[in-house]
Amino acid sequence: MGFASDALEYLFQGGWVMVPLLVCSLAMWTLIVERLLFFVGLTGRDISVTESLRLLDRAGKGGTAGKGLRERLVTATLRERTGRPELDEAVVYHASLRLRPQLYRYLAVIAVLASVAPLLGLLGTVMGMVQTFHVISLFGTGNVKALSGGISVALITTQGGLLVAIPGLFLSGYLFRRAARQEVRLEEITSILMRHVRRGAGA
Repeated sequence: MGFASDALEYLFQGGWVMVPLLVCSLAMWTLIVERLLFFVGLTGRDISVTESLRLLDRAGKGGTAGKGLRERLVTATLRERTGRPELDEAVVYHASLRLRPQLYRYLAVIAVLASVAPLLGLLGTVMGMVQTFHVISLFGTGNVKALSGGISVALITTQGGLLVAIPGLFLSGYLFRRAARQEVRLEEITSILMRHVRRGAGA
């Protein structure tokens, strides 16, 4: 409890800029955790290509409730299948198109939040320097205690902005790369399923 109160006291020495900075950090990390769990679900609990084809060949509509990428595509296809191979090929393609935006959801927001954080820190730095120069104009450089308030605002907000921005930008790039890899997997399984449906039409 003492550590938490000391940490809050230290943070709010940076002034009101720390409030939007903390909100920005909380929102960014919430979205990052959600995306990490999403990508883990796409790969860690997915079905094989063989199982995807087996599910696609079964009679009737419906599907499974899995969270894997292949399983999501097969489930969406089964939900809308018509039983006519020439139409089901288009169903697979359109189901893939609907899945693709889910891979990049929130990634742009994470990147924006990570980019906004150092700007908020810079705003706090400018405010701290303005406060420092105002004190100097009134009391000169002899009042160290008065000067320390403005310097604290400048340094703490800069530090806070960088602490939010550096991991945010790193993880934003990482998540974009993971989304691109999942998009490649999606294109691969889409091609396989469409070819499988096409062969059914030929048969």
